[in-house]
Amino acid sequence: MKRPALRARLLTALAGDPDGTPRWVRDIANGDDDGYFPDGGAAWTVHAGTATFVAGIRALLIQALHPGAMAGVHDFSRYREDPIGRLTGTVRWIICVTYGSTAQAQQETARVGRMHERVAGTYVTDAGARAYSASDARLVEWVHLAFTEAFLGAHERWGGPIPGGADAYVREWATAGRLMHVANPPETEADLRERMRGFLVSGELRRDERVDEVVRFLRDVPFTGSMRIAYRVLFAAAVASLPREFRQLLGVRRTVLPVVTATRLVLAISQRALGSGPRAQDFARERHRRLALERAGVHPAGSPLSEG
Repeated sequence: MKRPALRARLLTALAGDPDGTPRWVRDIANGDDDGYFPDGGAAWTVHAGTATFVAGIRALLIQALHPGAMAGVHDFSRYREDPIGRLTGTVRWIICVTYGSTAQAQQETARVGRMHERVAGTYVTDAGARAYSASDARLVEWVHLAFTEAFLGAHERWGGPIPGGADAYVREWATAGRLMHVANPPETEADLRERMRGFLVSGELRRDERVDEVVRFLRDVPFTGSMRIAYRVLFAAAVASLPREFRQLLGVRRTVLPVVTATRLVLAISQRALGSGPRAQDFARERHRRLALERAGVHPAGSPLSEG
């Protein structure tokens, strides 16, 4: 039996669809406004790049260091049984918020919020049991900080220039933080780094057997064939790119192999494969063109991308 082409395998992992155009991607062409982020801006640029493949792993590693986040993953996530489903659910939120209309971004955020409503419980600390909830302000802030730091750091290492620089990305993605009820998300890189350091020095972060379990799983996600080899490179890249203090707390070490260069090769091959068909930003630009024509008094016919 012939294996699916690389593009189809990548898009199945990322979007749950071998063409990369499930209904929620096609819906990006709909809507009545340009969305939260400008075409060609910092968020569009960072999230369009394949460095996000490394960033996603890096974000999960950092997030796992908070025992509240780790307890939620341990108690409620199906990442062991359905790692691809867990991945595509996260990708869906990122893509809809980045490229969709404000209505689609809000609807997708509400969908995630409903899933989080049941995420609550307790975890054990040296001082005894402590309650956690996915809506806890400190925990929500940590997840946002870890995401922003990971995507910014990976893009700075393996992506191109960011329009407006690192501060522009942190400032733009603060909008996503507010959508997820982060009360006062950072708007500069310096503030982002300082707040992450605050979590470190406060002693809130820790490594335990649950963290080790997640690290083992992320090290060996059950891909097959060339995807397995590529993923191993990306995991090593995520570890190598972590700030040293987080790497030490996780108990992981950088490989002696030239992983930065190997990752450039993996990401270049992936970019070439994904570039052979429509992507989320193409549907967003279709929406922008339609709205521009409508504002000019012209009402275009059906869309070549979103039909079907």
